[in-house]
Amino acid sequence: MKFTFVHNNINVLDLEKSVDFYKKALGLVETRKKEASDGSFILIFLGDETTPHKLELTWLRDRTEPYDLGDNEIHIAFTTDDYEAAHALHKEMGCICYENEAMGIYFIEDPDGYWIEILPEKR
Repeated sequence: MKFTFVHNNINVLDLEKSVDFYKKALGLVETRKKEASDGSFILIFLGDETTPHKLELTWLRDRTEPYDLGDNEIHIAFTTDDYEAAHALHKEMGCICYENEAMGIYFIEDPDGYWIEILPEKR
């Protein structure tokens, strides 16, 4: 028996703001969109155009309060082929929330408070 990663899901409060963030910060592109016939939810799948793995953003019409992420330290991680340029972009965007220079990594925070780890492609 074999299992293959397909996607990770996060719920977002402002879908347009989140899609814009992931496009600008990480270069992700929309690969698929599904809207409920009653308008109760929208799913947008984002991809990196390199791997088959997707990030699914879920927007729920009736959700008005920010999501409580609690003490959850789950995160998504990305490598980049130009760590210095990525760091400069994220610094300009004001989304760097934690840096560990000794490990050569940093984290950015999306509009809903989810953390994304950024690593150089070759370490």
